[in-house]
Amino acid sequence: MSTDWLDGAAQGRADRAAVLRQLIARKQSVAVPGAADGMSAQLARDAGFEALYLSGAAVSASMALPDLGMLTLEDVTRKAREVVRASGLPLIVDADTGFGEVLNIMRAVRELEEAGAACIQIEDQVFPKKCGHLNDKSVVPVEDMCRKIAAARQASSGLLICARTDAGTADFDDAIRRANRYVAAGADVIFVEALHSIEAMRRARAEIAAPLLANMTEFGRTPQTSLQTFNELGYELVIYPVSAARAAWRASKSVYEAIRRDGEVGTTIDAMMTRAELYQTIGYYDYEALDAKIVKTVLE
Repeated sequence: MSTDWLDGAAQGRADRAAVLRQLIARKQSVAVPGAADGMSAQLARDAGFEALYLSGAAVSASMALPDLGMLTLEDVTRKAREVVRASGLPLIVDADTGFGEVLNIMRAVRELEEAGAACIQIEDQVFPKKCGHLNDKSVVPVEDMCRKIAAARQASSGLLICARTDAGTADFDDAIRRANRYVAAGADVIFVEALHSIEAMRRARAEIAAPLLANMTEFGRTPQTSLQTFNELGYELVIYPVSAARAAWRASKSVYEAIRRDGEVGTTIDAMMTRAELYQTIGYYDYEALDAKIVKTVLE
């Protein structure tokens, strides 16, 4: 329930990392939806998901900012803490390029580990970075990224390290070489971004000696691929980083337009979560029960 944070029933930091390792060890594709706030995290947990992903693109967009490396460590840590508190699930945190160089990455690992993250993801793009499915991306020298991974490994007390490479859009051979170098440097999971075909997915699985994460984002370079297909290909984790947020923002847009246009919410009310559903989701009555001075709410 939502009040786990009060009684210590939520999983500890080390436990969440261990759970994520167990999920990976299943050797079956695990769907990992994106959750950029506490409510989304609870809804995903209640739907039965076992791990969550905090997307830099989703956090940026929620702040009405583009995904161009404009987030700070504080922005991401605050959201990570919120998602973990609300869900108690293992969380993979997109930390872009690590918020700087080696010392910055070591601090990011410590901060995000303290916030309860199970895994930190860092990428090899040149800063300022771009969305992985856009054009004209540049990557840092492989040695620089390996130093970042080694530093993250050194700073971690159990947190998993996911290394993302964006080299594949220009040179897939280079992406494969980089991925294996990153494994040697200490990465636990490899994320080859913007896989453009089933053949590329299959080749990555065959040539990279580590657990793999695939990005099933919408409107990008990767064709829409089912979880079953990823499972058959041998991918351990499949993220859906902005799917729920896209739907929520589109729904919000419709409500705002209806109020502005018609002076009422109209038929958009049919798509809304009711007050009862909202209170049940966030454990409203459980919170009331914790303080006898609060009279229990009765909905009409």
